[in-house]
Amino acid sequence: MATPKIYTMSFSRIYPMYVQKAQRKNRTQAEVDEIICWLTGYSAQGLQTQIDQEVDFETFLAQAPAFNPKASLITGTVCGVRVETIEAPIMQKIRYLDKLIDELAKGKTMAKILRE
Repeated sequence: MATPKIYTMSFSRIYPMYVQKAQRKNRTQAEVDEIICWLTGYSAQGLQTQIDQEVDFETFLAQAPAFNPKASLITGTVCGVRVETIEAPIMQKIRYLDKLIDELAKGKTMAKILRE
């Protein structure tokens, strides 16, 4: 089976799209960064390093220092697919991140987004 195109896309190419989506709904880049760092365990500097090195999305997630154990609490649909039923681990992590950014853009509070 072919590797999904999203796996090989540079995270530095996708990141600005997450920020733009949030900003269109009057949310901030800092909130996007907080979500990404919460989910992946990257520090702010670690996140910036990954962006600067232009790693692909698969590597970005595979090298995540500490994927948040609360990620399993993320449920719902992204692109018509339930995130909790996705079997491919990397694809599920990508969709978790997509779902969190969607929640941010829909106006949810950070406490709810971060499953506190």
